[in-house]
Amino acid sequence: MGDDSGGLSANKAAGREEEGNSAPFPERVQVGGSPMYKIERKLGKGGFGQVFVGRRVSGGNERATGSAAMEVALKFEHRNSKGCSYGPPYEWQVYNALGGSHGVPKVHYKGKQGDYYVMVMDILGPSLWDVWNSSGQTMSAEMVACIAVESLSILEKMHSKGYVHGDVKPENFLLGQPSTPQEKKLFLVDLGLGKSFILSLHGLHVDYDQRPDMFRGTVRYASVHAHLGRTASRRDDLESLAYTLVFLHRGRLPWQGCQGDNKSFLVCKKKMATSPEMLCCFCPPSLKQFLEIVVNMKFDEEPNYSKLISLFEVLIGPNPAIRPINTDGAQKIIYQVGQSEVG
Repeated sequence: MGDDSGGLSANKAAGREEEGNSAPFPERVQVGGSPMYKIERKLGKGGFGQVFVGRRVSGGNERATGSAAMEVALKFEHRNSKGCSYGPPYEWQVYNALGGSHGVPKVHYKGKQGDYYVMVMDILGPSLWDVWNSSGQTMSAEMVACIAVESLSILEKMHSKGYVHGDVKPENFLLGQPSTPQEKKLFLVDLGLGKSFILSLHGLHVDYDQRPDMFRGTVRYASVHAHLGRTASRRDDLESLAYTLVFLHRGRLPWQGCQGDNKSFLVCKKKMATSPEMLCCFCPPSLKQFLEIVVNMKFDEEPNYSKLISLFEVLIGPNPAIRPINTDGAQKIIYQVGQSEVG
């Protein structure tokens, strides 16, 4: 199985030209008042563009982070791509709303150069798919539980700002750069399918709709509602997270063998026929409980994030300093709930 990573992951082969697109990538990039960057190795490719390492031509220092860093991630999207129908990539709007918030990488500069729209972002480390693949294609219960609680804290923050991610999967969760203080910190990237579920004028939840020809996401991890063309809402991110966690722990999902032109239909049918007991039969009880809750959520229901996080606490060691993933975000949610109950 290939790595279809859509993240800013730092271990992909080099390449300089977008497939199916004759416009070469520029050798150097300077956009929106940024320093000049020289394009180096390729980091990854998502549904919405390609990502390279950019190295400052002058200035900066090796220890600096953020906009002063020597190396950044440069995300290129061609002006004729599906995300740029009306000008700059739709993803830019989502990063404007979410960039730099808990678990979302910060965009330092953005602009257009030649045929490409370019975002200059923090460079990150391996994706959870990379980590899973290099760990014998399985993960321990504690590792998966730490991923679960921190992912929930990232999604809670994203949802609190009125957005659903729309493509939760192992390839879109990245760790910080190795050998830095952020190497155990989890990030959620590739916001091209992010969607507002709040009507901005009134602050109300969007209305329910169903358009069977409108599939969004990745077939393996998409919610059943996404397969059926139902309007995206918070429950979909959580169902995709459940499939992601089961995959990382078990190494496989029952519908991975489905092939052919009607693959999406067959996968949807298999998901609907697979009970939480069957899917989670080799997983800790916490995962089954999580899946049972999220697949039964109503369209506009607000998830009880602290309750969902608490399901996994029994699997996580007592000392936060030695956990395989930094769980500070999850701890904050539990602390806030505790404080409000005391108050």
